[in-house]
Amino acid sequence: MSVTPLQALPLDLLRQRSSTKWRSYAEDVIPMFVAETDFPLAPAITAALHRAVEIGDTGYTPPRPGIDLDFAAYAERRWGWTVDPSRIRWTGDVMMGVVEVLRAVTRPGDRVVVTPPVYPPFYDTVEEAGAVVERVPLVDDGERWSLDLAGIESALAAGARAVLLCNPHNPTGTVHSRESLAALARLAAHYGASVVSDEIHAPLVHAPAVFTPFLDAAPEAAAVGYAVTSASKAYNLAGLKCAVIVTGAEETATVVRGLPWEVEWRAGLFGVIANRAAFAAESDEWLEGLLAALDENRRLLADLLAEHLPRARYRLPDAGFLAWVDVSAYGWGDNPAPLIRREAKVALHHGPLFGTEGIGHVRINVGCAPEVLREAIERIGRLAGERRE
Repeated sequence: MSVTPLQALPLDLLRQRSSTKWRSYAEDVIPMFVAETDFPLAPAITAALHRAVEIGDTGYTPPRPGIDLDFAAYAERRWGWTVDPSRIRWTGDVMMGVVEVLRAVTRPGDRVVVTPPVYPPFYDTVEEAGAVVERVPLVDDGERWSLDLAGIESALAAGARAVLLCNPHNPTGTVHSRESLAALARLAAHYGASVVSDEIHAPLVHAPAVFTPFLDAAPEAAAVGYAVTSASKAYNLAGLKCAVIVTGAEETATVVRGLPWEVEWRAGLFGVIANRAAFAAESDEWLEGLLAALDENRRLLADLLAEHLPRARYRLPDAGFLAWVDVSAYGWGDNPAPLIRREAKVALHHGPLFGTEGIGHVRINVGCAPEVLREAIERIGRLAGERRE
């Protein structure tokens, strides 16, 4: 069955937004840096929020807001993952959840493995939890990225107490295989370590890739793992604070239940309302339209780069709307994004913030209209041509 790609909102309307994407730079800059998308909200979300405003439903989030049941139904429907709702808690956003879980499973000074290039807040989150970052970069075989299981084992054998996993991975868009996740779970179990899995990009996996929830990858995963996720990335709800913390065993569920009560209170009521509407079956059609639009754009970017920036290196991401592009061949320095923003008027995310593996790289948000993506890459292409002359 064919799916009609979702259409992005027009630029004149988008520029009326007051979010980070549209208020960080002047109007002559095309913003493609932060992970906000340009599409209309799913109708069920709009209706739920409209109703809440209409009746003044702007109070505190209740003790049992129902998001546990909604997420469990969503996980079963979308991924065939059976989750016990009693093992789902909620908080303000994914990074809040990650910090609190890391605080619970590590002691000050413990080392936590991260796998760069990786989402920049991972580094800050580990430090906020009182732990120390241990870098084990992804393995790049020239065709795709994967977890360096041998490197992770060395770190765990040397005393690292946790692994902070990005599944699917940001910025590369890698969907980790069930086999590699199962192997990671077995390593963590063997060395008595924990795995905290950020799965915020899970709804945005492109076929034929298949998302494997870490907790469902192997029996050992349920014993060592904590998944933290939200509808906020796929459904563009970052400003409405809500995320869920999921566990798969009674021991790990007990750890999460032992977190300070304030952790749950940080979830905003509008965030809960919007996430519940996103997880509802009536939003599935919208999500399929979004995936179709993002699939077209990730492929369009490949064509545009081949035409306008032929020396750039880019692989189609397995998931998400974020593209990891190596432009080091153009000699724009270790961090090309500021020059591109200044001279081409296109704002991209700074590659080195993702780790030293990001030197010479930029991250491009393709969650926009095709014509906006085309204009952005044409601008950067003209910059490349001008600097050769």
